[in-house]
Amino acid sequence: MATNDARDSEATPSDTPNDRPHTALLIDWGGVLTSNLFASFHAYCVQAEIDPQALGGRFKADPDFRALLIALEKGELDEPAFELRFAELLEVEPQGLIDGLFAGVGPDTTMIDAVRRAREAGVRTALVSNSWGTHRYPHELFSEIFDGIVISGQEGIRKPARRMYELGAERAGVQAEACVYVDDLPFNLTPAQELGMATVHHTSAETTIPELERLLGIALREPAGEGVS
Repeated sequence: MATNDARDSEATPSDTPNDRPHTALLIDWGGVLTSNLFASFHAYCVQAEIDPQALGGRFKADPDFRALLIALEKGELDEPAFELRFAELLEVEPQGLIDGLFAGVGPDTTMIDAVRRAREAGVRTALVSNSWGTHRYPHELFSEIFDGIVISGQEGIRKPARRMYELGAERAGVQAEACVYVDDLPFNLTPAQELGMATVHHTSAETTIPELERLLGIALREPAGEGVS
């Protein structure tokens, strides 16, 4: 892996963070390294006979909904207490509520493999994730693909707090300017940009991985025909 000094020496006055390779990758979990969270939430709403649009609107506009979610993500409220209070607002049964909401969420193996390839190529990697509880993460996988971990429920803060991104860079062992940050929610990208990070708004592996290859200056996909006998 090239050092930051080496990369700086190659830069020209016209270089910007989006014009040259970076040396670290900070990345969200849910909705980036997994399948779409909102699709899973929608499926749960249909099953529970809840209007998905009404639920989404309440998350945005209802202060009680927002306060509950923030408390859960910061680890100030445990899952049973959240489920009980959240179920009252939704008028559903609390038992298994979070598991129901996340029932349709699975790993995006293409994105996970891209992070693994980046780390194997010498890119420093860190997870920066807001959590709905911490036990659903595949912690056994983390040592394979991440140099650092920042999970909101363990830190007592949540994105878009600036400190979440600072911790990500620190635990990756790099300066913020060396990082690329990936998230599926656009408003979570702004603090990273303000710290000097390059950012990628994730909508699919098909668009994110080529952009990461450009920013990191390495191949993250299996070459065409590889592994074919």
